[in-house]
Amino acid sequence: MTQMFCKKCGGLLVPKEVNGKTVLVCINCGEIYEESLIFEGKVNAKKKEVKVIVGEEYTEDLPVIKGVICPRCGNDEAYWWAKQTRSPDEAPTIFYKCTKCGYVWRDYG
Repeated sequence: MTQMFCKKCGGLLVPKEVNGKTVLVCINCGEIYEESLIFEGKVNAKKKEVKVIVGEEYTEDLPVIKGVICPRCGNDEAYWWAKQTRSPDEAPTIFYKCTKCGYVWRDYG
């Protein structure tokens, strides 16, 4: 995953929800960055290159992954996004939204 660093102190930026919006926050000084950023990295057991959009969770610009089975309808295609739901030193939570039925589920990695 591409790492982003604080312009003020050089600390690592991590995604965090602030006032209902996902932003990047410096783990050292707390500086908040609200720019729309895209991280590139490897996610899932197949190690495919993908892009994760940090920001609003709408399906219009979200990447689609094949081979992830929807627990509700069995469809094998889903939109996905990552969100830091635990401490910054743990892996982000991966959310999936079925492209067929719209069911949303998560994977804690």
